[in-house]
Amino acid sequence: MTAQTILPANSASSGGYEVANSLRFNPASNDRLTRTPSTTGNESRWTWSGWAKRGTDNQDLFLFGCDEDANNETHLKFGTGGDIRFLDKVGGSTNGKINTLAKFRDLSAWYHIVAVFDKDNSTATDRMILYVNGVRISAFDGSVMPGNSSILNKAELVEIGALDGNGDMNGYICEVCFIDGQALAADSFGEFDSDSGIWVPIKVSGLTFGDQGYYLEMKQVGTSQNSSGMGADTSGNDNHFAVNGLTAIDQSQHTCTNNFCTLNPLDNFWPNHSYTDGNLTSQSGTDNGSPYTYVTSTMGFNTGKWYWEFKAVAKETGIDNWVVGFTSKRSASANETYGTTGYGMYGHSGVIYNNGSSAYGSGFGTGDIVMIAVDMDNLGAYWGVNGTWLNSSDPESGSSRTGAIVITAPPGDIGVYVPSWFWYEGDNWGKASYNFGHPPYAISSGNADGNGFGNFEYAVPSGYLAICTKNLAENG
Repeated sequence: MTAQTILPANSASSGGYEVANSLRFNPASNDRLTRTPSTTGNESRWTWSGWAKRGTDNQDLFLFGCDEDANNETHLKFGTGGDIRFLDKVGGSTNGKINTLAKFRDLSAWYHIVAVFDKDNSTATDRMILYVNGVRISAFDGSVMPGNSSILNKAELVEIGALDGNGDMNGYICEVCFIDGQALAADSFGEFDSDSGIWVPIKVSGLTFGDQGYYLEMKQVGTSQNSSGMGADTSGNDNHFAVNGLTAIDQSQHTCTNNFCTLNPLDNFWPNHSYTDGNLTSQSGTDNGSPYTYVTSTMGFNTGKWYWEFKAVAKETGIDNWVVGFTSKRSASANETYGTTGYGMYGHSGVIYNNGSSAYGSGFGTGDIVMIAVDMDNLGAYWGVNGTWLNSSDPESGSSRTGAIVITAPPGDIGVYVPSWFWYEGDNWGKASYNFGHPPYAISSGNADGNGFGNFEYAVPSGYLAICTKNLAENG
């Protein structure tokens, strides 16, 4: 069997145009990009294009917004429940809107969304258009075609990832284009990959952006509103955005052309975990009525060699109950003991759980980073802490499996191993972050895998790879 993802993810293998960076938006820090144009653009005709990956499906998530006040606004958002809503409101009344009947609920996938406003189009139904992953939306849960100019493209505040500082985006956004004065179709920004059939981005350098147009590649790390900032406009117009809340940590290699693994909020045992940092950090709840809580991730493997890191962030005073590794069991099976097959877990006390339990290392605690290397080709797994591999182990030892825990082919009901972690005390809380190659915390050194993917604290063992779609497609 080949390595695979648990949930579908729209990223083709290497080749063609590549998007290098995204920004990770966190509601807790009111992350957004903002700009107030000095002059008015074309209010009757414009196109907005961007790629987004949602972190949750239980709240409104704004991709962009512009408002004069509560009665006059334009916005594009994921609605609570997963529909996409494109609205223009003038004088307190709806000027134009599209609410999709379809629900876009896959938290593992990137979506490309194109919103077109063309008030003077002779075909009334073409005056407001939405495309999702290259397909024009034709089924609506409510639509109104505009008769007036939009609020967007006036000399009013525009926000990426929010509307008036509210409805903050939880997740990732990349490759944002705004075209002033033209109504463009989705094929100006993407195409269907000839091999996979997946909708992928194309180079947009040949587009004409118009006076108030912009192109946000999110490839800089600065926080100033200039060409060195994360909100830099690279269209040639210098319509740069200011940075609010975002820091260099929020710039990520996780993009629409290389989709990295994240934690999976849709699969956890006792679903009172909270998720932040683009689903890379989770905190267990309390009073679960269960001895432990359980979290898995969005991508898995059953061949190849894979590496990731785990950081113990915080915990309830006096309590240490982290257990970290991988599983092939669904969350419904989480009450099974660690003595069953289908697990490889290393606990805070230095014990390995893998078809039984045994001593493996000195353990770890708050602030420590645990390294995990899984060799499915030789069926061995390795753990380390803060740069030192435990049990005198050598992840590069191959078939000899020096110091490894011997594992089996995934025996669970999902057919692959997925990274996971437990908090082994349901009445207390623990908080942890995963680094699958796009860390939610500061890295002091920075190490990529052999294919050049990822940003890890410690050196990736030779032959091991970050869990991302490029590696899964070509090395699984």
